[in-house]
Amino acid sequence: MLLEALTLQLGYNATLVAIGAMLLGIAAGVTGTFLFLRKRALVSDAISHATLPGVGLAFIVMVWFGMDGRSLIGLLIGSALSAWVGLLCVQWLSNRTRLSEDSAIGAVLSVFFGAGVVLLTVIQGMSAGRQAGLDSLLLGSTAGMLFSDAILIAVGGALVLALTLVLRRPMSLVAFDSDYAAASGLNVARIDLATMGLVLAVTVVGLKIVGLILIVALLIIPPVTARFWTERTERVWLIAGGLGGLSGYVGAAISASAPALPTGPIIVLVAFGLFVLSLLFSPARGVLSSVLTHLQYRRSVHRRQGLLALAQGQPIYEGYTLRLLQREGLARADGVATEEGQARAAKALLDEKRWEILRGLQAHKATAARYDGLTNLETILTKDQLRDLDTRIAAPREVTP
Repeated sequence: MLLEALTLQLGYNATLVAIGAMLLGIAAGVTGTFLFLRKRALVSDAISHATLPGVGLAFIVMVWFGMDGRSLIGLLIGSALSAWVGLLCVQWLSNRTRLSEDSAIGAVLSVFFGAGVVLLTVIQGMSAGRQAGLDSLLLGSTAGMLFSDAILIAVGGALVLALTLVLRRPMSLVAFDSDYAAASGLNVARIDLATMGLVLAVTVVGLKIVGLILIVALLIIPPVTARFWTERTERVWLIAGGLGGLSGYVGAAISASAPALPTGPIIVLVAFGLFVLSLLFSPARGVLSSVLTHLQYRRSVHRRQGLLALAQGQPIYEGYTLRLLQREGLARADGVATEEGQARAAKALLDEKRWEILRGLQAHKATAARYDGLTNLETILTKDQLRDLDTRIAAPREVTP
């Protein structure tokens, strides 16, 4: 069943939902990257929660005029207007008062969400609202999704993605260094507003699939995951978009293969699963890589200390050091160096003497500051510099009376 869902063989509607969720995930991952790099992740939380009163008001207005209150396009318009008002409130509070941005976000988030819950309660008491199903917008639901709804979500996600790609360069510059961007002539406030507008659009488009509570996760988790795989800003949004799209596609497929499972939470759990895998196994920043690097460093330290002890004819008391030298064929069980161990020990002692002289030379002060006892001198100094150090070592030192 899952294989059929992944290969888009569960029917037309399931295919549309999967493609729409994939486009939404790509758009959310790419757009959320600039929010994450700008260190304004909480703004997405305020925007998403600010959509709820708009949903309630849009339903009431549509019912008042005799329309279908569950029309998705009407609900999306209402949620967009409400979220925009919430965003403006956050900016006004943070710019015109002494409140910090996170305090303004907390105030707007709680007030708007509370107002939305009150409106949903009122709607449930209306004759037309008892079967409205608006609570599904909190966590997302694709059950009963119409063809027009799926097309609207897919097109909306594609448009948001296209706008994000068009604006990616100024948004990247502002996210990386807002002061430099302002000095370059960019209007930082407008670019921030454009970024917030794109986040708002992703939030509104994703209400039906992921829900207003969980859309924050789809905006933030893919960029955070992508950060484990690259140090380059221009690659973060590419990887984040791919991870977001993969999360949306796989999550929608899993939900379609088991209809009792909600789509939004499954998509978020898939995104979190990718985050955990990246946290553990990414080559540069993962936990496994860090553990292996630490173990390698520990072995290097013990190897160096053991070789210096062998070179100076000192006993090796540390059991791990002796076992390490034995495993590498540098020492026997009684602590006596092998032929290879003698050569390596002599080289280690020579490098130690070279570093000692290097630290006293003003011309090599910067190089000597990098000394850790483990760095191979041949990778830092030229052959002529090494020859000069060896000459100084061989030269007899004057004895001060």
